[in-house]
Amino acid sequence: MTGKGSAYGQAAGDTDFRKKYDLDEYAAKAAEREAADKEERKARWEAKMAGKKYFKPMDGSETLTTARNATQDFSRMVGQSTLVPAGAGVGKRGRGAGFYCEACDLTFKDNLQWIEHTNSMQHQRAIGQTGEVKRATAAEVHARIEAVWERLQERKRDQVVSLAERLEVRREEDEKEREEKRRKRKEAEERKRLKKEEELKSKQEYGEDVRIEGEHDDEDMMAALGFTGFGTTAKK
Repeated sequence: MTGKGSAYGQAAGDTDFRKKYDLDEYAAKAAEREAADKEERKARWEAKMAGKKYFKPMDGSETLTTARNATQDFSRMVGQSTLVPAGAGVGKRGRGAGFYCEACDLTFKDNLQWIEHTNSMQHQRAIGQTGEVKRATAAEVHARIEAVWERLQERKRDQVVSLAERLEVRREEDEKEREEKRRKRKEAEERKRLKKEEELKSKQEYGEDVRIEGEHDDEDMMAALGFTGFGTTAKK
């Protein structure tokens, strides 16, 4: 590389990698944000003076409030640890230790506060809902009842089938267990029979003097203790 050339094929002084900012655009955004914050502070103050609670004004894009289709399972959080930023234990504003609402940027210390907040108008407005529930027609109510009834009947049918299947599996397992016990009992009886036949055969071949395992154990024990018998003696 010669002269003042660079790796990009241009002179080092002719290339500017700095990002260009439109100062007028950012100033206009800052002024707009400041005006909105000022208007919100004014509305909050007026609501407080009137003894009312301030809610975010609607802009016409909100939808009707609907029921939650997901259940919050708090039991799965037991025993878990979560890292939180420094200073998270002060106040409800911002992300902290507890249940955090991203839409409202609030943290709640227990699940009751969290549930109450999700049902509040503040949260409804923050997620783009009006807080009003759609009034169902008679046809929609009947259709919902029919759907719930059919779901309950289907669940009952599944339970009956599952119970019958479980009983059938249990019956097969019990039958296998009884068959295994019968097999072991027959094997034990067969071993005992063969052993007895071998003992009888040995006596027939070698006579009565053949010692069979366990046959004279009591006599040997008495002899070892010095007892030759417990017979009575006749008086002369």
